[in-house]
Amino acid sequence: MSFWTLERTAALLGLRARLRKGGGRKGLPHLLFFTDPIRTPDPEAIAERLPRGAAIVYRAFGAEDAEARGARLMAIARRRGLALLVGADAQLARRLGAHGVHLPERLAHQARRLKAARPRWVVTAAAHSERAARRGLAAGADAVVISVAFPSRSASAGAAMGPVRLARIVRSLNGPAYGLGGITNETARRLLDAGLVGLAAVEGLGGDALRT
Repeated sequence: MSFWTLERTAALLGLRARLRKGGGRKGLPHLLFFTDPIRTPDPEAIAERLPRGAAIVYRAFGAEDAEARGARLMAIARRRGLALLVGADAQLARRLGAHGVHLPERLAHQARRLKAARPRWVVTAAAHSERAARRGLAAGADAVVISVAFPSRSASAGAAMGPVRLARIVRSLNGPAYGLGGITNETARRLLDAGLVGLAAVEGLGGDALRT
């Protein structure tokens, strides 16, 4: 197992962001775990192993048991010092007592309205290009999640940006950004100088990923 785990890299990025002038906003987690009904069928098991201060981004995708599973994840988050963000569904986030929402790129324009209604919420927005990242931040998102950083098994993933292009986008922004897509112990270290506030991953947080 590599000494440089994904968790360690994410923590270092979060520290750098806090130390930078005008860097990471207070309260932003350094590590985001994105659930996926196919690729992470047991998100509770992964949530139980996340480091304190990380966040779960629960994406229900219309599942019939969305509320029940969300409640289980919320209970784990409270017990373990994690944050829970709900993907796309602000109403579900309210019912669960979640810490915020993650908006897909097409809904990024809702960020300011959601923040006005729930000032303490963390609102992140997906971005698949520099233009989308700029729009998300301009729309009031606390941070954008830029993808895809590296080749990914996601069915919706496009061509990977790679660390150089991702870093160029991040440095052009006036706000915090995460990298998502193909993030593993091995690829995470290649983003240490990208200017990110933290990392986001799906399968990269399963299995042995959080073992030091």
